[in-house]
Amino acid sequence: MLIFLAKRAFFMILTMLAVSLLVFLLLEVNGSSVAVKVLGPYSSEEQRQLWLQAHGYFAPWYERYFAWLGRMASGEFGDSLRFKTSVASVLWPRLENTAILAAFVFLIMVPVSVVLGVLAGMREGSATDRSISVLSIVTTSIPEFASATFLSFLFVLVLKWLPGTSGMNQGFDILQLVMPVAVLVLYDFGYVTRMMRASMAEVMQSPYIRTAVLKGIPYKRVIMRHALRNALIAPFTVIVLQINWLLSGVIVVEAFFGYKGFGALLLEASLNQDIYLIQACAMVSVFVAVATQTIADVGYTYLNPRIRFT
Repeated sequence: MLIFLAKRAFFMILTMLAVSLLVFLLLEVNGSSVAVKVLGPYSSEEQRQLWLQAHGYFAPWYERYFAWLGRMASGEFGDSLRFKTSVASVLWPRLENTAILAAFVFLIMVPVSVVLGVLAGMREGSATDRSISVLSIVTTSIPEFASATFLSFLFVLVLKWLPGTSGMNQGFDILQLVMPVAVLVLYDFGYVTRMMRASMAEVMQSPYIRTAVLKGIPYKRVIMRHALRNALIAPFTVIVLQINWLLSGVIVVEAFFGYKGFGALLLEASLNQDIYLIQACAMVSVFVAVATQTIADVGYTYLNPRIRFT
């Protein structure tokens, strides 16, 4: 296990370095383009040259890359052009807001998906299986903006039970999280349920499950002790990788409800060509992606001890 973790850490670092080099080449290697974004399109050529000289852009690109990489690793992302403050002071609170949103989504989505997937997989081809499958396909087929519009019309305009925005202007309000959480759960739980159902159905057809049933072991024990653990292996990866989607793939939901999260921040940075904020968001997203993939790989060994990585 230690060797495996060391290898995964090495590949994480290698991936981060490769992506950081790509980000640098796309956004930083052309110093003139950076100067235009920072100083504005109406700045003079003399102003741009002075700015480039003051910030070391006349040095060789590889020297600039390692200096830039050191600042990124230490959390010095520069100043946001849009918010007129340090990128870190904007980035971390927004990241925390999305983490809160993701936590509520996971607390609801994972248990619901696992339970429905197990029920469908245990009774493959039954009315229960067909009903759960149809529900999963329908909810997953509806895009977030459509379900957000429908739920807002129903619960905000018609029933008037919930607020229509989630800006948290008066501090944390759990009611303002209901709508974005509901939209994300509706969209995502069907995909995980279908994965869980397929995995559970395959495990239920395995010889060791039939043998356990024929030996007279209680059916509940067969499901909980033998089938469920092995059936969770494939869906576990899907569930963990949803963290990546919840981090930067929820732009539509956060923008729709005015929720000040990481996805909305990434959208705002892109629309305003906030180059330093875009760089920070890109590196954070990649770090979370490689970290969650490592968590998924390590989780395999706990779900099924027969799986070993070398």
